[in-house]
Amino acid sequence: MRWKSLSVTSSDAFGIYIHWPFCKAKCPYCDFNSHVRHEAVDTLSFARAIGTELSWFAERTPGRTVTSIFFGGGTPSLMPPEAVGHVLDTIASLWSVSPQVETTLEANPTSIEAENFRGYRAAGVNRVSVGVQALNDDDLKALGRQHSAEEALTAFRLAAKIFPRVSFDMIYARPNQTPAQWRAELSRAVGEQQGHMSLYQLTIEPGTAYFDLHERGKLVTPTDDRAADLYDITQELTEKAGLSTYEISNHAAPGQESRHNLLYWRYGEYAGAGPGAHSRLADGENRRALIAEKHPETWRNLVNTQGHGIISDTLVPPADQSSEYLLMGMRIAEGIDMDRYAALAGREIDSSKLAGMKSMGLIKRHGQRLMATADGRKLLNAVIAELAT
Repeated sequence: MRWKSLSVTSSDAFGIYIHWPFCKAKCPYCDFNSHVRHEAVDTLSFARAIGTELSWFAERTPGRTVTSIFFGGGTPSLMPPEAVGHVLDTIASLWSVSPQVETTLEANPTSIEAENFRGYRAAGVNRVSVGVQALNDDDLKALGRQHSAEEALTAFRLAAKIFPRVSFDMIYARPNQTPAQWRAELSRAVGEQQGHMSLYQLTIEPGTAYFDLHERGKLVTPTDDRAADLYDITQELTEKAGLSTYEISNHAAPGQESRHNLLYWRYGEYAGAGPGAHSRLADGENRRALIAEKHPETWRNLVNTQGHGIISDTLVPPADQSSEYLLMGMRIAEGIDMDRYAALAGREIDSSKLAGMKSMGLIKRHGQRLMATADGRKLLNAVIAELAT
């Protein structure tokens, strides 16, 4: 791969994403790159392979300062703390790391995994995103989760004592869920949260067990109107708790926003290491969209033979970057910078479309920033599609 001189984007933020692909079990709603192994995983060999791939990325991103690191999956809380420490030490040896770096690890709240929390903190993790998902044992079982509601709350409370920042993560619009049930459940969760909540509406994705059940009529999910009611309850209760909706599914007290995820939504640069990881890196005025091999052992073999597991490398010209920027940026409350969009797209957004959507109460402007209103976020896909044409 030939690279031009890599220019820094409009933001100085630079993130590292680490994908840990292993899980104890495959959740029926999950379409992420996750794999179950019934024999012991050689975790340190995968951590070393991640380090090797990070070295490959470092050669192509000189001069960057790492501002955020995110361990996702899969289930990163199945990593032993020494494996996490190895990856973090490798990053520190390859790049300059900001003193204020945010280092997040996604964690399942089983009692066994919670035992590693102090080890992760000692390794350098300063934020955990705890996948509580539900506070109803029957629904947790239906979601394929390996913990009970009380076990989850115990793990979350422990995490809040150990880490400076924590996120309480849940899924709503679950099968047969009523507004009254969600209001009671979310009220309980809001009473436990410590400044950040990720509250995702369940989506039925192709290739998942839930998709097959839904197609056969054996899984009934809320109607669009019922899902909208659940979304409204989510906004009401989080706002009352002082958690602003800074992204369509994420709510935070001031200063508690996920810096790494904001980097994505602001269309910043990041390198992704591990099976199936994605990257977006500057290459002159273009960007490179990189994707790694998904199958863990195949990825590891590629890394051991060629220094990386990249199987797709696509050049993204400015016009295509503008579409990606619009898609990501309109998800967040701060919206997009219209000057940046115009510079990438080579054109401004049609003024008549802006006027029409503004009159319908779907968008608003603050200077050169364009953002969706509360009503616009409910129709966000349609709003983005209209702006893009």
